[in-house]
Amino acid sequence: MRTLIVTEFITLDGVVDSPGGGEHPRAGWTFKEVPFVEEAYELKGSEQTEAGAMLIGRQSYDEFAPIWPKMDEFAEYNAMPKYVVSSTLSDPEWNNTRVLRSLDEVAELKRGDEEGTILVHGSPTLAKGLAAAGLVDRYHLLQFPVVLGEGKRLFDGNEQGGLKLVEHEVYSNGVTKLVYDVTR
Repeated sequence: MRTLIVTEFITLDGVVDSPGGGEHPRAGWTFKEVPFVEEAYELKGSEQTEAGAMLIGRQSYDEFAPIWPKMDEFAEYNAMPKYVVSSTLSDPEWNNTRVLRSLDEVAELKRGDEEGTILVHGSPTLAKGLAAAGLVDRYHLLQFPVVLGEGKRLFDGNEQGGLKLVEHEVYSNGVTKLVYDVTR
């Protein structure tokens, strides 16, 4: 069975809304409010090279698809299979993208015999649904020393299983890498 990993930029108060841009009043908080330290982002590079597929929700698809294909730093993501969980998207234009209509189809994808992990980027609503359905195996969190007070959150208390910290590191800018396995 393939491992499903949710990867997020997250604030101290659990907000994952608009880390690089978007509609939140403090959108872009990852680079506007915290100094850049290259090694804090090494996790993102290793995720891209190790993943076998990317899974996202419709809103993240709408945000990523017009931009990521033009960015050299996302070459692996652009080449790999991408899956969008959506009830409304019918003809995705992003290379190698397929639409899944339900979490049951995500469970089938996990049971498939393809290689590599399935990486969920952004998509907090999807991540919550996956967690509530018991489909998340691991979390990769880069926690930023920022408090936003409001915005979309990753956890809402409906997640299944506990968390076991398996890797962590603190960087000079206060960002903390937290890797948790879900225990059932």
